[in-house]
Parts: sequence; structure tokens; C-alpha cells
Amino acid sequence: MTWICLLAAYLVGSIPTALLIGKYFFHVDIRDHGSKNPGATNTLRVMGKRAAIVVLLVDVAKGMLAASLPLIFDTPVEPLYAGLIAVIGHCFPIFAGFRGGKAIATTAGALLIVDIGMFLAVYVTFFAVILLTKYVFMGSISVGIAMLIYSFFSPEIHEPFIFTAFILFLIFLHRSNLQNFFNGKEPKINDKKVKGDRLPPKDLKM
Repeated sequence: MTWICLLAAYLVGSIPTALLIGKYFFHVDIRDHGSKNPGATNTLRVMGKRAAIVVLLVDVAKGMLAASLPLIFDTPVEPLYAGLIAVIGHCFPIFAGFRGGKAIATTAGALLIVDIGMFLAVYVTFFAVILLTKYVFMGSISVGIAMLIYSFFSPEIHEPFIFTAFILFLIFLHRSNLQNFFNGKEPKINDKKVKGDRLPPKDLKM
């Protein structure tokens, strides 16, 4: 049952929400537009607020469901591990050629189940970093750092190795953003230039 639980967590995480919304409602592959990332941020830039809200909520729900699977299957798997497996599925989905998003929404869902205190600390940090820097990728990488720092003060979730590995994972996922940043090409959250790839409103059928 342990392996079934972990496999189920990966498959739940692999549901390509933004890709499905883009293909069903806009008849496009979101991975060909904007930043080419099938996540909520690129969905907002390319397909608008309504589509982005749907993608965000579903991706958060994926993390919540995955972290709840150990209870559903009654297995000794830690909810944190099941949640992180779903995050891997979200980033490398078997249903979308292993080309997925960048972990943040699904991680949020998992933390809502695992530790609400960590969730609050991590995502206050996430939004604060974005507010200060205007770069979403910096806020995303700060998620792993905040998780690691929080774990040092939490006797229930003291997993420094896991969270250090997660930081490296986030850096790997955002390597193109880092390269663009150092080359002066990474757009800020309020950069109007990134809106040039926005699909026409008439294409929205939601």
C-alpha cells in the first residue's frame, strides 16, 4: 500500500491543469506561449485571471489530495513525502511528456495538510519576496528556503536534508529564470512587455 500511495500521489500531481485549460478552452498549448511554463503565473499572463484562478485552485487541490493519501490508504507514509511526490509529478507529469510547472501551488496545497504554520510562514515569505523584488522566480525559490528555516524551529517537521534538496530542486526548475535574470532579460511581475503573448479575449470560452 505504501508504493500504491506514492504512485497515486505522483499521478495526482501529474494532472496538467494549465495544459488542459489551455487546450480545452483556448485550443492552444500554453507551453508555446509566454514563459512557456504551464503554471498559474503564465496562465494569468497568457489566458487571463479566470483561467489562472482555476489553474491555481486545482493545482493547490492536487497537493492537498496527495498529502491526504496516507490517511486515505491508511499507510505509514509521511504526508509531507506524499505531498512532495505530487510536486515532482506536477513538475514532471507523465500525462504531459514530463513538461510541467514549477511546484509552488502544489507545494502550497501539500503544506496546508502537513503543517498550517509552515504554510503561513512559507507563503508570507513568498509574497513578501515578490513584493520586494518584483520577480516571481525569487519568491518561488524563497519557498524552499523558508521551509528549511521553519523546519529548524519545528520539532514535528525537522527534515533539513529534505528541504535542502528541495531548495536545489527549485533552483534547478528556475535555472532559465536565473540565467535570464543575470542576462537582464527576466521580466518583472508588472512588466508590460510580457503581455504581448496574451491570447485575444474572444478566444476565452470559460
